[in-house]
Amino acid sequence: MNIKDHLSKVTEYFSPKVIGEVNDVYVKVAKIKGEDIPWHNHKDEDEAFFILEGELLFEEEGKDSFTMTKGDFYVVKQGINHRVSAEKECHIMLIENKSTAHTGEVESHVTRSIEEQLK
Repeated sequence: MNIKDHLSKVTEYFSPKVIGEVNDVYVKVAKIKGEDIPWHNHKDEDEAFFILEGELLFEEEGKDSFTMTKGDFYVVKQGINHRVSAEKECHIMLIENKSTAHTGEVESHVTRSIEEQLK
């Protein structure tokens, strides 16, 4: 599998696509640009971010924001409000349980169902 090939098929920002699965976990890729993702959390699940290309601004409630760059890895613990943004296009890999809702319980114009992420 070539991750760049899968990323080339991602046409919308903030719209993760499933590229694989390991047991009860999906591996996803996404492109991020702008500030469209709402503050949200995943009540019962951790979420892992790995930066493939570019820079990602990461914000967690109650903490200072920080910038992640190519090769950085970070795990957001369950129940922690967070959001991400990027000035320029950023490519990320997400590792999350199959049950993880894209924007938690928050609905927005960027929210994608698991079915949409599997297409």
